[in-house]
Amino acid sequence: MYHLSKLALAAAMLAAPAAHAQSRPTAEVIHWWTSGGESAAVKQVAQAYRNAGGAWIDTAIAGGDQSRAVTINRIVGGNPPTAAQFNTSKQFLDVIEQDMLNNVDDIARKEGWDKVLPEPIIKVIKVDGHYYAVPLNIHMQAWTWYSKAAFKKAGIAKEPATVGELFAALDKLKAAGIVPLAHGGQSWQETILFSAMLSNVGGKDLYLRVLRDRDQRAIGSDAFRKVLAAFKRLQAYVDPGSPGRNWNDATAMLISGKAGVQIMGDWVKGEFTAARQNAGQHYGCIAGFGPASPYLIQGDVFVFPKSSNPKVIQAQKLLASVVAAPATQLSFSQYKGSIPVRMDADPGKADACAQKGMAIMKDRSRHVGVSEIYLTPDQNGALQDVLTAYWNSGMTVEQAQKRIASALRD
Repeated sequence: MYHLSKLALAAAMLAAPAAHAQSRPTAEVIHWWTSGGESAAVKQVAQAYRNAGGAWIDTAIAGGDQSRAVTINRIVGGNPPTAAQFNTSKQFLDVIEQDMLNNVDDIARKEGWDKVLPEPIIKVIKVDGHYYAVPLNIHMQAWTWYSKAAFKKAGIAKEPATVGELFAALDKLKAAGIVPLAHGGQSWQETILFSAMLSNVGGKDLYLRVLRDRDQRAIGSDAFRKVLAAFKRLQAYVDPGSPGRNWNDATAMLISGKAGVQIMGDWVKGEFTAARQNAGQHYGCIAGFGPASPYLIQGDVFVFPKSSNPKVIQAQKLLASVVAAPATQLSFSQYKGSIPVRMDADPGKADACAQKGMAIMKDRSRHVGVSEIYLTPDQNGALQDVLTAYWNSGMTVEQAQKRIASALRD
């Protein structure tokens, strides 16, 4: 009898943790953070959710397009995740219009988003007066990164301060036998190079007239022709292995000193961090050329598929509050390379490049969205198609102008 009682007690003790786990708010989260730095970053959010009393089920799917497709298919198929990652863009506008997301208005009101969030972010996550996504971070798409070791080997003593000086540095790297520009030949990466030239060569006014306003006169202007010429000029500095290369493999070329420069979003910092390289010591970062250069804002958000199940809603609300917290955003960004959406996060805990970004974000005149914020997915895809064709063929500048004008015509 005593033996049976001991068995019953042991069984009860084993069952208790399982019952406790089942009683906790449980969130299945779909995301595409699979590289070294990204994986380390999302673990910070998962741990913060667990610390808040939730249970995190991780569904990582490599590739943004694939991950978004799985999310949408599961929502349409009636088996949605608790939450899913999207970029800060119009990627999820169709899902909102189909009434497939729960809003997060209560979190937005509590945190005062109308006053504290940058306008480009509000314009995509707030639709018809309701907030439908919780922003986690801010990425700047068009940073210029460089290897300190590669610059030293090429005899480049001064960080480029203008686009002209950048091209001069690329020439010196090439002469030194170093791959000047680490690039992955994929359409979205070419769009980033184009955006960098549009913002730095064309300036904020031309950038907005082309992408936000789709102004045909601006697209046909001499100023835009110079932007396209600068974009195509960059191709002379990439290596033959560029086509199809992933962005993090291009970053690895800087980490090893094989390449000198990469123009890419600040998520590459996660790769530097994972490789134990430090900003200012092993690599440098340039947020833009000139004190008024636009800061191209994008980032990551979580959306919450529609549900009337109280347990699902409880899990969603808990995750939303965790993601909105400054501490979560800061710990995530330290691994991801981004900066927090919350500007009240402590910049003293950020690296040198992140501190540059956080300082720039205090100047609202420099806040500009990436192309995906202003263009629909179809428009953005059409623009990418033209840019990639121009990059990889003998298409002239004038032909590219005409095709871009057609792609962005209302």
